[in-house]
Amino acid sequence: MNRKLEPHHKIYGVRVIAAEDRDSHLSAASERTEAGYTLVALLALMTVLALIALSAAPSLRHQAQREREKEAIFRGEQVADAIRDYYVYRTTTIGGAGEQALPTSMDQLLEGIPIPGGSKKRQVLRASAARDPLSATGEWRTVRPRAPELIEFQRAVIVYAGGLLPLPNNAQIAQLQQFAVPQITTVLDTGSSITAPGGEDSSADSSGPFVGVTSRSRNNSVLYYYGIDRHNGWIFTPLFK
Repeated sequence: MNRKLEPHHKIYGVRVIAAEDRDSHLSAASERTEAGYTLVALLALMTVLALIALSAAPSLRHQAQREREKEAIFRGEQVADAIRDYYVYRTTTIGGAGEQALPTSMDQLLEGIPIPGGSKKRQVLRASAARDPLSATGEWRTVRPRAPELIEFQRAVIVYAGGLLPLPNNAQIAQLQQFAVPQITTVLDTGSSITAPGGEDSSADSSGPFVGVTSRSRNNSVLYYYGIDRHNGWIFTPLFK
């Protein structure tokens, strides 16, 4: 009797082991399937994040350029104010007008102007404002009186102001305006016909007195300054303030 049961016990034992193996295989297969789903979900998430990053990149670049342009305008207008203070001081204390009273280098603006009755000088330009944040070299390009780019900028200012040339509040600067730029009575708004060539203007500054500064960057701008969308079209001068 016992011997007859022995085979059944062995068969039963074999069947139990086979069932355990089957459950183990099913569990392993289920884990592999879940791992596959997780990998697919992770790849899909990474793809979505990559697409979001690609779409956001141009916006981030524009925002960074916008901030640099804001800083360039802020610094450029400080240079214009420094030129005004320097010119007014020279015409008031030394006499003369025109080119004789204009600065000939950025260093003269950084040195400041003497305080009446004392030996100290009043600062008219910060060192940081003497640097162009849009240029690779950080150097402003100086603009001389009656320069072609200054005349072109005057046209843009007149169009921006509705056809009238803004007159400076200061009498000395108003006289300088008459000397530095030809008087234009009528200007038609034909739109900008100048395409920004891009790159950097590496030409040397012409020696002599200057009435304003402009960027050496020749790229298109995100911001508009007096309706101008080119960095090297922006001229920072006290003539129209």
